Amino acid sequence: MMNSESPLGFAHFLAQADSVAKTILLIMLVMSVMTWYVILTKGLRNVFAHRKSQAFLKSFATSTSLSTFAAHLREKGGDPALASEPFSAMVTEGLQAVERYRTTGTAAMIDAGSINEFVMRAIRCSIDKTAANLESGLSVLASVGASAPFVGLFGTVWGIYHALIAIGMSGQGTLDKVAGPVGEALIMTAIGLAVAIPAVLAYNYFVRQNRILLAALDDTAHEFFAFMATGQRPPAVISGAAHAVSAMPSQAV
Repeated sequence: MMNSESPLGFAHFLAQADSVAKTILLIMLVMSVMTWYVILTKGLRNVFAHRKSQAFLKSFATSTSLSTFAAHLREKGGDPALASEPFSAMVTEGLQAVERYRTTGTAAMIDAGSINEFVMRAIRCSIDKTAANLESGLSVLASVGASAPFVGLFGTVWGIYHALIAIGMSGQGTLDKVAGPVGEALIMTAIGLAVAIPAVLAYNYFVRQNRILLAALDDTAHEFFAFMATGQRPPAVISGAAHAVSAMPSQAV
C-alpha cells in the first residue's frame, strides 16, 4: 500500500520528470502517432484497392475479346480510381506499350527490341511501381518497431540514475524509498514496448500481404501476355491470381 504522503505513479513520475525525460516521452508520443497514422491510412487505402482489384479481375476473367476489353479500359482512362488499382494499371501499361510500339514504327524502335520485349518491360515497370508504392509507410513502422524499445530503455536508465542520486542525497536507502522511484522509471520501458509492438505486428502483416499481391500481379501479367499473344486465356493462371486476391483479407491489397 502506497504512502498517502508520497503518492507514486505515472502522474507523479511526470511531475518529477526533467527536460530529458519529457523529451523522451514526446519522442515516443510522436512515434505512436506516426505508427497509428500509417496503420489506419494504409489499411483504409488497401480496403478500397482490394474491392477494385476484385472487380477488375472478375471483369478481366469474363472478357472474351482483348480489343473489347481494351476499349473498355480506354473509356475509363481518366478515372483516378482505375489508376490507383494495380491490376488495371498493369494491363493499361501493357496495352499502351503495344500502341506506342505500333504507332512509332519498327524502324524507330530498333533499340527497343521485339514487341514482346517492349511490352514485357512496360508490364514489369508497372509491377515495380506498384511494389514501390506498397513499400510506402513500411520504413516508418520498421524504424519505430526497432527503436522504440531502446528509447524507452534509455528513459528508464535516465530515471533510475536520477532516482538513485536523489536517494543517495537524502540518505534514506530503505526498500520503500528505492522501489518506488525505480518502479516509476520502468514506466518508460513499458511505454517503449507499447509503442513498438503495434508497429512490428503491422509491419509483418503488411509485408506478407504485399508479397501475396505481387505474386498475384505476376500471375495476371503472364496471363495477360498470353492473352495478347494467342488471343486465348490459360484458365489456370487467371484463376490462380483471382484466388490469391480473393483469399486476402479486405485490408490486404
